Formats: sequence, structure tokens, C-alpha cells
Amino acid sequence: METNLPNLPEQLSQVVRDAIRDELREQTRKQRHAARMYAGAGAAGLYGGAALTAFLLLVLALALPYWAAALIVAVLLLGAAALLSRSARSSRSAPPERMAAPLEPGVPPGAPVVPPNVPPGVPPGVPEPPRGPLGAPHDTTR
Repeated sequence: METNLPNLPEQLSQVVRDAIRDELREQTRKQRHAARMYAGAGAAGLYGGAALTAFLLLVLALALPYWAAALIVAVLLLGAAALLSRSARSSRSAPPERMAAPLEPGVPPGAPVVPPNVPPGVPPGVPEPPRGPLGAPHDTTR
């Protein structure tokens, strides 16, 4: 690689662009491979679930009429779908816990965040007395 002092910024930016492009191609290739593996696992799981459903249907059909066995299996599958949907909905709507910033000095990760305007010795849940416009406690006796 031949360097020319006036063209150094363009050459440097080209080298950086090429390095970033190569890295992104490599990461994309790895992610495509992982996506294919997840898709294969999902398809295998789907066929396994279908085979298990057919097995359950045939076992129940030994003791019940076919329509009753199919109805029982359908109710079980719909109940499982409702439970999974409800658990997904409840985990999505749960508010995230407030955590301390990870790079704050002197505070371990996961420590609860205490607002900075709480005086020492006052528990965090106790409301502060009302204050007047200049910051002095507000007189509520008038």
C-alpha cells in the first residue's frame, strides 16, 4: 500500500470502511447460520408436537369415540395456548425494576436507586413535607 500524504485521509477512511465491511459480512454470515439452526429446531419441534398430538389422540380413541378424543385433545391444546399467551402478556407488561447505573462509582450493580433529594436518615418511601416558594417548609397552620 503506497501512502501519499495529501491522500492519507481518504486512504485511511477506505481502509476503515473495508475493515468494517469485512467484519459485518462475517457477523452476518454467523447470524444467518444461527437463524437456520433455530428455524430447523422450530420445524422439528412443530413436527414433534404434531406427532405427540396424534399419539394422544390415538390413545384416547382406544377408550372413547374418535370425536370425543379429538375434542379432548383440541381443548387441551387451546388451554395450553391460552396459558402461554397469558404468561407472555404478563411478562411483557411488568415494569422493569429501577437499577443503579452500572458505571456509577461506589454503587454495586443492582443496588436500588435512591433519589438525590432525599435527606440522609429519611426512609425512601416517606413523603417530604410541602415547601414554600423559597424552599422553606410551608406553614399549613394558616
